[in-house]
Amino acid sequence: MDFSTPPAGGRMDAATRDNLMTQVRQQIALANAQELLQRMSEKCYKKCIVKPGTTLDNSEQKCIAMCMDRYMDTWNLVSRVYSQRLQRESNRLS
Repeated sequence: MDFSTPPAGGRMDAATRDNLMTQVRQQIALANAQELLQRMSEKCYKKCIVKPGTTLDNSEQKCIAMCMDRYMDTWNLVSRVYSQRLQRESNRLS
């Protein structure tokens, strides 16, 4: 479906609007996932890789795995708390 030009009369029907919103949400989710991966990689690399080379030694591998696990756990916790806060604010305004 082409969303580059508005339909005649400047209005979208509900199905078109819902489809567009779904596509926008998917693009935002993809961008967020890419940003998460980029930040996690940068931070864990800086923390764990002392001497860059062609391979990772055992301690670097363990450090990377633990760092990424902690980063994901923290990301999930912050996301959950943020969603709960948004829900409370939404309910309070209703």
